[in-house]
Amino acid sequence: MKIAEIRELSTNELVESVEKEVTNYNQMVLNHSISPLDNPGQIKELRRTIARMKSELRQRELNNK
Repeated sequence: MKIAEIRELSTNELVESVEKEVTNYNQMVLNHSISPLDNPGQIKELRRTIARMKSELRQRELNNK
């Protein structure tokens, strides 16, 4: 997910997306430890997407103060 797409989401949608992506990430890491994924780069990309979402949430939090 691109940063422009993340910024278009409302705060509630963003929180829900982070929770969903973290769950997806944990499942992907578990599956990869059992049997290797076809594209292990997906794990790295998902981790970065989660970081982008959390960064945007933090930025919104600081701007509201």
